[in-house]
Amino acid sequence: MTRAEAPDLLDDGAPRTPDRLRRRASRLLSQLSTRSDRLVNEGLAQADARKWHYAVLASLQDHGPASQATLSRRTGIYRSDMVGVLNELAERHLVERAPDPDDQRRNIITISPRGRRHLRRLDKVLDDLHDELLAPLSPAERDQFVQLLTRLLDHHTRTS
Repeated sequence: MTRAEAPDLLDDGAPRTPDRLRRRASRLLSQLSTRSDRLVNEGLAQADARKWHYAVLASLQDHGPASQATLSRRTGIYRSDMVGVLNELAERHLVERAPDPDDQRRNIITISPRGRRHLRRLDKVLDDLHDELLAPLSPAERDQFVQLLTRLLDHHTRTS
């Protein structure tokens, strides 16, 4: 266990981190984000997936077929990285590519039946991982936490 992973207490039970740091939302969010990313990345890897696979499959399932550029905007995956993600998904027969009837230079990506089944499995994996991440919170606190995070993110997305 590294120092960053150690509990935030010294051997005598006193806090390791100064209170002024423990009160900084930005620091807490950063540390939780690091732990969350590790948990999710490791959990998805055990399911032979990556977070970008999930993002693309979820976008296609929820919003329907799309071009690579549209998928990039929806998921936040850089256009240059999107090609590699789509290649991985296509090799696994989780998505299908077809020429756009309105613009033959562009492909339209569609989730396949196999991709839908894989997405349902990944939903279950992520549900379990989020249960682990949010274990100290009650169901009501989890809902409130997600609502607050969403409000903060929406605010900062609109203002940036």
